[in-house]
Amino acid sequence: MTREMPEVTAARLEAERARARLMGTANRLQARISPGTLASNAWQDAKDKGADLAENAVDAVRKRPVAATGVVAAIALFLAREPLMDLAGKVANGVKRKVPKRTQPKPKPRPRTRTKSTENAA
Repeated sequence: MTREMPEVTAARLEAERARARLMGTANRLQARISPGTLASNAWQDAKDKGADLAENAVDAVRKRPVAATGVVAAIALFLAREPLMDLAGKVANGVKRKVPKRTQPKPKPRPRTRTKSTENAA
């Protein structure tokens, strides 16, 4: 049996340690890029961003309530533009209302008279 030189043995041990570190890194990387982990991270990031946006919006409304009210009113007008334009057109053209007619007495029916054709039949 031949004995290896101490440098070769040290190099083999170092290679084994490096291989073990590489495999550990690969396993951690595989866990980080799995679809479930990516989806979970994306969902958590979206929730955090949404919470930050809501907090910023509340702060902005507290600082400038009149401006915030104006923005909300503008958005509401934009969303309701069709019904508002219809209403404006009706107002501009004059709303046609049904005016109740005066009730006039019904004319009395004329008395029935016999005509020659009805006299012959009788």
